[in-house]
Amino acid sequence: MPASTPTQPLFRHLRVTAVATAIASVCLTSLAATPASQLPVTAQQRSTAQKVASQGIPESDLAAKAPDTYVVKRGDTLWDISRMYLKQPWRWPELWGMNLKTIANPHLIYPGQTLYLERKDGFARLVTSRSGEDEVIRISPRVRSESLSGNALPAVNQRLIEAFLVEPEVLGEGESEKAPRLVGATQERALLSPGDRVYGRSADNSLEMGQERQFYRVFRNATPMKDPETGAILGYEAQYLGKVQLVAGERQETTLDVKGRQHTDPVPASLDVTSVKEEIRIGDKLLPMPRLQVTSYVPHAPDEHLQGSVVSIYGSNSVAYAARNNVIAINRGQADGVELGHVFRLMTRGARIKDKTDADQTVIKLPNEANGLAMVFRTFDKVSYALILEAKEGVKVGDALISPDYRP
Repeated sequence: MPASTPTQPLFRHLRVTAVATAIASVCLTSLAATPASQLPVTAQQRSTAQKVASQGIPESDLAAKAPDTYVVKRGDTLWDISRMYLKQPWRWPELWGMNLKTIANPHLIYPGQTLYLERKDGFARLVTSRSGEDEVIRISPRVRSESLSGNALPAVNQRLIEAFLVEPEVLGEGESEKAPRLVGATQERALLSPGDRVYGRSADNSLEMGQERQFYRVFRNATPMKDPETGAILGYEAQYLGKVQLVAGERQETTLDVKGRQHTDPVPASLDVTSVKEEIRIGDKLLPMPRLQVTSYVPHAPDEHLQGSVVSIYGSNSVAYAARNNVIAINRGQADGVELGHVFRLMTRGARIKDKTDADQTVIKLPNEANGLAMVFRTFDKVSYALILEAKEGVKVGDALISPDYRP
């Protein structure tokens, strides 16, 4: 095997049991949708890592109970490991930079690897092998169809956000009215189920059959998203109801009536319901299913200070508070410099109260208090969606967000 370089996987030497040798060969040659070695590492992350690679980070920046050794387990995430070792887990690039030479790509950390925490002269480095030892990755002797790259640790639990990659949709003014709509179904029923046939029409005959299978999301009630700070409308959030597949496109059909007169009528597109989240009704709108891309969400602080507010709690019109693993919309988007993976500190806004100890009953505002952290995973022009990673108390609409390192 060639000598390790900064673009190669983490391990220089791979030891496996005799039983697992053939399995490892299959794993290494299997094709993955996006090899971990090709997942993005931003220039800022690499720069941060290079600054600390030579000596590590100050021991004072380590978490109080940072373990001397840790074997990476299936189900771990880079965020979990960062939180285990660092007081400030969004400083994840520095955890990687502790050993830049062997952790050349932070996406190439695998279950079975042992992490070692080295401390010297007041600094600490995280390494994957002790000095003079080859790295060992323990591979379970069982048949696996995915590649070893596909087993690399994700930054966060991907299952928590997979559905939200297609569900939330922020539309511009008037876009909902122009979208194709459902006009009928083969059976009149209040609740449509997977397998039911429905019919749709568009204003521009856009429901046409293509060479590939075409799916559409069903939406209703594109409600305005108001900025809690200014009251301005940032966009219109469409309520996701389910998914349909196009089986026959729109067309024109010419027929003769009983008197021999010719009529040319529009024939709506035929679609089959494939999944239902909430009740689908006639009049609901259709939007194309976006092409899913494998995205690496690397939690990191914005390069420059950003701040904003919580616009809404996604998927609930009645719940006033969001908790860990819930999704929130925030009033900052691509136009404000928000990127995928940006971490924000959640702040509970201090209430305005009367100072009852003051004879004049002066109205005062209590300070904002840190409440948790959230990571952006989907961005639009003026709005972004973020996953709540940590929250001590319930998060509500109007709560503030700031860059995690910001100190006013």
